[in-house]
Amino acid sequence: MVFKMVYSTLLNQLQSFQPKHIAPRIPVAVGKLIRVVGTTIEAVGISANLGQQCEIIVDENRKIEAEVVGFSEGKTFLMPIDSLSGLKPGAKVVPLPHRMGIKIGPEILGRVINGLGQPLDGKPMWPVSEYVDFEAKLINPLSRAVIKDPLDVGIKAINALLTIGRGQRIGLFAGSGVGKSVLLGMMTRFTQADVVVVGLIGERGREVKEFIENNLGEVGKARSVVVASPADDPPLMRLRATQLATRVAEYYRDQGKNVLLLMDSLTRYAQAQREIGLATGEPPATKGYPPSVFSKLPQLVERAGNADEAGGSITAIYTVLTEGDDLQDPIADSARAILDGHIVLSRSLAEEGQYPAIDIEASISRVMPNIVTQSQLAAAQKFKHLLSVYRQNKDLISIGAYTHGADATIDLAIKIRPQLREFIIQTVQTNITYEHSMTMLSQLMAS
Repeated sequence: MVFKMVYSTLLNQLQSFQPKHIAPRIPVAVGKLIRVVGTTIEAVGISANLGQQCEIIVDENRKIEAEVVGFSEGKTFLMPIDSLSGLKPGAKVVPLPHRMGIKIGPEILGRVINGLGQPLDGKPMWPVSEYVDFEAKLINPLSRAVIKDPLDVGIKAINALLTIGRGQRIGLFAGSGVGKSVLLGMMTRFTQADVVVVGLIGERGREVKEFIENNLGEVGKARSVVVASPADDPPLMRLRATQLATRVAEYYRDQGKNVLLLMDSLTRYAQAQREIGLATGEPPATKGYPPSVFSKLPQLVERAGNADEAGGSITAIYTVLTEGDDLQDPIADSARAILDGHIVLSRSLAEEGQYPAIDIEASISRVMPNIVTQSQLAAAQKFKHLLSVYRQNKDLISIGAYTHGADATIDLAIKIRPQLREFIIQTVQTNITYEHSMTMLSQLMAS
């Protein structure tokens, strides 16, 4: 009897140590590398989903992470995240079971990271408070809060004439060397936001450091997260960095914070997707851009904006490079259609010494009529009208063909022209609040 009791007790104790459920081990088919053309990797023998991560075994000490971007006739196409140096025919390709989450913690503020979430600033990895999925849940458009509050960006021309709403998505259209990065730096430092997320995509490595040190500054950097992927990164890394910057912004928005997302630039993101699409055999469409580019752009942009009424917001500003100052460029044209407004920087105004070189006539904020008072809207419309009248008659005025008194509106435009130009100009270190901008506009239009 005693033996049975001891046996039963030991048996129960042994059973308590056994796992309640043993997950079956799923065999992983290891493929091999058969071809590399440019940055496209072809492998056979693996079964992987579109977008799944894989590891390519170079040697005992090095592995290259890649992502499945297509497949055809038994071959799988992958794009690398890192350099392809050292690859050999027949290298093992191992599909990874899942994509790792993003390491997030309070110490991520003030840091500079790459598209994989790894530090670029030489500092150690921050303590990991939690992991979040790389793909956020989509928000029902009917659940989003309506844009109703103006956002103070510290730049009087934008505050008064192109008012941005909290949760708005707006494009900054500019050619090269027109002052785009300087304007972004001003908005980063001056905008009233809890967190600022900056995505530097496809920029020159030198410009990344200059933007952080000169344009962002220590004050702006302290409340910012910078995700950088220079121009020499593989296209997939540039895509990852863009998506990571958006994901970090979504993380803080879900915490109820008001986030400013600055993406420089949307064009580089589209160009990276073009490289991937063409490399995998996708047919080119407009100006060499495959159809996938024009489907990816709205998928990225729609992730910004307001959450529900009790949640936070992402106010997103995307820069769009206009090649040859052509506003009809396919990416620029597509961006205008999916964004809530656009601010155009003019090369001719920059050459005249006007900074920021904002072309007020060519710019528009689509939510401005819904978030400002009627008096401000009327003053802004009067400002634009006088600016437009002067530019339309500039040639006649310059050659002396216009006679004073022939048209009262033209006379007023000529008289007030210096004040209109002076209103747009603002120095880099000057922060002009929303209220002050409104007062200055009212005084100018009342004179």
